[in-house]
Parts: sequence; structure tokens; C-alpha cells
Amino acid sequence: MSTTLFDKDHPRYKWVALSNTTLGMLMATINSSIVLISLPAIFKGIKINPLDPSNINYLLWILMGFMLVTAVLVVTFGRLGDLFGRVRIYNLGFVVFTIGSVALSFNPLEGSSGAMWLVIWRFVQGVGAAMLFANSTAIITDAFPANRRGFAMGINQVVAIAGSFIGLLIGGLLANISYHIGPFDVEWVFLVSAPIGIIGTIWSYLSLREIGVKAEGSMDWWGNVLFAAGLASLLTAITYGIQPYGSDSTGWTNPWVLGGLGGGLAVLIVWVFVELNQKYPMFEMRLFKIRAFAMGILAGLLASIGRGGMQFMLIIWLQGIWLPLHGFKFEDTPFWAGIYLLPLTVGFLIAGPISGALSDRLGPRVLGSVGLFLNAATFLGLLVLPMNFNYWAFAIIIFLNGVGSGMFGAPNRSAIMGAVPASQRGAASGMAGTMQNAGSSLSMGLFFSLLIVGLSATLPQTLFAGLTANGVPSPAATVVSGLPPVSTVFATFLGFNPIQTLLGSNGLNVLQSLSAGDQATLTGTNFFPTLISDPFHQGLIVVFAVAAGLTVVAAVASLIRGRNYAHQETVALAEPVVVDESESERI
Repeated sequence: MSTTLFDKDHPRYKWVALSNTTLGMLMATINSSIVLISLPAIFKGIKINPLDPSNINYLLWILMGFMLVTAVLVVTFGRLGDLFGRVRIYNLGFVVFTIGSVALSFNPLEGSSGAMWLVIWRFVQGVGAAMLFANSTAIITDAFPANRRGFAMGINQVVAIAGSFIGLLIGGLLANISYHIGPFDVEWVFLVSAPIGIIGTIWSYLSLREIGVKAEGSMDWWGNVLFAAGLASLLTAITYGIQPYGSDSTGWTNPWVLGGLGGGLAVLIVWVFVELNQKYPMFEMRLFKIRAFAMGILAGLLASIGRGGMQFMLIIWLQGIWLPLHGFKFEDTPFWAGIYLLPLTVGFLIAGPISGALSDRLGPRVLGSVGLFLNAATFLGLLVLPMNFNYWAFAIIIFLNGVGSGMFGAPNRSAIMGAVPASQRGAASGMAGTMQNAGSSLSMGLFFSLLIVGLSATLPQTLFAGLTANGVPSPAATVVSGLPPVSTVFATFLGFNPIQTLLGSNGLNVLQSLSAGDQATLTGTNFFPTLISDPFHQGLIVVFAVAAGLTVVAAVASLIRGRNYAHQETVALAEPVVVDESESERI
């Protein structure tokens, strides 16, 4: 006797599946970004200085560990879903994620031990999120007929992407409460996910059931180990590439970083050849012969890199320059950054479901490609805005960016899922999820490094001149201006007053020796934003130009994917994947 409330033939089952999987994606994506903007509250709660060079590792791993673990494991859990049941793995993901959220909410430690507690349990959350990401779209694809799949995917994907921006808003609110009230600190940042996880776990076990086609065969352990090792090495090296190394402002000359990048790529190349010779591979590489699948995966990866870089740059721009110039205290900027980014989320919410529904009739090629070209145009629009921009111009540009991403996200994912055999949907969903999460990690390393390199060229001289002009002794100004630009960027990113923080670090404490007027100028809301605007703008030009270029390439990949391709079930999983696009294409 079934223990679920709905069977597969129930007329409302598809909507039950959509509601549950959308809740899971929302929870996971909110959690991935809530930390991005609430780091001040987190480090305040565990009583640790994130700008101390010895603590930057903790900051980066709390920030990026979740994305790294999710990216590495999502294909594996997609394949496990194909073999043992997508609902089973998905439900387990809710349980694991909820356990991680509860553990993070009750951190008993402080200092470096408290930071390690957060890093480890963020890894656990990442495992749970990988199970959710890998199987949610496969469950939707199983539940909905092909002519309604785009609409359902639109709702699911737009909520998932919008969740990353909703997390910014919630994180900023909690950081603001933590600063002004104090006792909330770490607990509330992570406790937000716990009730959603408990409700989602109960709802998924009561309502979802296995209706997909299970794959034959056994688990490909060699393939899983090689893929995890290669991708983990690559993403870990990117994480450490952000940090200064020796006299360099970034770590890309670090032998360990270079070894991680080269070794990771080498292992992934070996993985490809191993998979091609496995009877039951973890991922069927022949799926890339399907143009609709291959181009959809490529477009999704490049779009994710561009979107992730933009999100990171906009937060620094708002918190470090624009909001202080408009009278906001540095400690309040995390919250208001989330508020002022709302047009981006609104654009997602409007365009996603509409484009998903339209893709059922028009196909993904036109909608996805137009959306990506619109994204590229908005990157160029952001590039020409002055540092102290008119907000309405900024709001219109980021709104259109949200619309463009909404136009692309759902049709692209629906096309990817519809192009593969039913028995391969978990692995295909996992690969799409891996590209999305790996793109976010890559964007952090790529665009942060580009920004730091741009700042390194002019910021030290600009900072030294500004400090000495306002009474800071030359020796102290030399120390501060000689610090890696990463310290300055992290200070703005974390909602700290940068000059006050930097002058109070490294044993300087020179502020109290200055006149009251110089103190007020240096720690006010105009001095640092005005000082950093020109150097930051130089870095921003490079960042958004690269993002626009990557997005144009993604748009071209989306454009050449071919007509709306729907796979016809003609072969069993144990046989090679037969690709006959002439029999399976439809307009």
C-alpha cells in the first residue's frame, strides 16, 4: 500500500511535484546567496576578524565551499537518481540539507574552531543541495507532458534563480539586525532554512512517488571518483587563486594553484576517456552528440559565469561606492544593497514563467538567444554608467538583465531535459546543475581576479595620496596602501568602513592621533567611495566587457542548437545512445 498522498495518475500530481521541487530549489538557492551578504553577522557571531590575512581562508570557504561541493556532486547524485529512483535521492537531499541547516544554527564554538564548524556544515548543506539540484528538474520532466514542460520548468527555474537574489535581501536584513541589535548574529542567518527544510522534507515524503524510467546497470565508481577529484581540484585552485601570493595581488602564480588547475584538467580529460569505455558510465558522453543538449549545456555554463560575475560586482559597487555616496552608513549597506537590487529579481519573476510557457510553442532557440543578447546589452549598459549613477537608469538596466536571464533559463533547461532519453534525465539534470554551479565558482575567481588586477595598477598610489592629504603619517599610509587590494575589496563587501578598518589593523591605530576634522573626513561616507571610484571603474570596464563577450558566445551557442528537439525513446539505456535528430525534431 502506498504511503504517499497522490499516485502518478492523480490529475494534480504534476502540480504537487512542481510545488515540492520548486520549494527545494528555492531553499537551496536562498541559502547559497544569504551567506554572500550576511558575512559581517556571521563573523561577528563567531568573534573573528575576516580581514586578518590568517582568516581569509575561512571567509572564502564559508563563501564558496557550498558551491564547490554542490558542483562536484550534482552529476553523481543525478546518476544515482537514474539508478535507484529520483524521488528517493531528492527526498534524502531534503533530509541532509535540513540537518546541515540545524547544525549551522547552533554553532557552539567561537574563533577559528567556530569558523571550521561553519565550513564543515556548509559542506554538508552542499551535499544535500546537490541531491536536490540533480533530481528536481528530472522529477518535473517525468511528471509533465512535453507540451506543458516549458511552463513548469519556467516556474521552477525562475524561482531557483530568483532565490539567489532573495537570499541577498534576507541576508542583508539579518546583517543589519545583527549590527544594530546584536544577539541574533549567526543563528538567524542559517536558521532561516531549517523550517523550510523540515516542511519540505515532510511534504516530499508524503507527496512524491517514483514515476520516472529507471536506468539499468551499476554504479560507475571510477567515473564518479575521477570526476569529483578533477572538478574539486579545479574549483579549489580557483578559490585559492583569489588570495594574494607573495608580492602578487592574486594567487595565480602560486605553484599549488597552477598544479591544481593543470592536475584538475588532466584528471577530467582522463575521466572523459574512461566514460567512453564504460558499459554503464556515470554520464553518457554520447549525449553530447545531440546538438540541442550540447549547445544548451555550453550556453548555460557561459550564462552562469556572466550572471555570477555581475552579481558579485554589483554588490561591491553598491556597498563600496554608490550607497555611501548617498549617505548610507557602511554597516547598513548590505541590507540596502539587497533592496536596490530588487528590480533584477522582479525581471526574473516576470519573464521566467512567461518564457517557459512560450517555449512550449515557439521552442527555446529564439527566446533563449534573444534573452542572452539582451543580457550582453545590459552588461554594456552597466559598463558606461558613471560610478555615481542615476538610480532609475541603473534599475532599468538590471531589470532588463533579469528579463533576459528569465527568457533564457527555463527554455534552455526544458530543451536540455527534453533532448535526452528518459532513463538519462537524472544525469542530464546533474550535468546542467554542475555547469550552473561551476559557472558561479568560475565567475567568482575570474571576475574577482580581473577586478583585483585592475585595482592593483592604480589603487595603492591613489590611496597613499588620499591618506597623506588628510593627515595620515607617511609610514602608516605606506603600510595601508601597500596592503593587497583584496583587503580593501573585502572590507567594502562585508559592510565595514574600509578606512577605519584598515587604519585600525596591522597595529596602526593612527586615527585617534589625527585631528577631529581629518578623522571625520577619512571615516565619512564620501572619502573612500570618491577615492576608489576611478580605480574601481577601470576594473569594472574589464569585468563587464568580458561578461558581455561570454554572454554573446552563449547566445550564439543557443542560436545554433537547432529546432526544438524532442528525444524519441527508441533504445534501452544499456545500449549506446542513438541520436537521430531527423526523426525527433519538431518546430
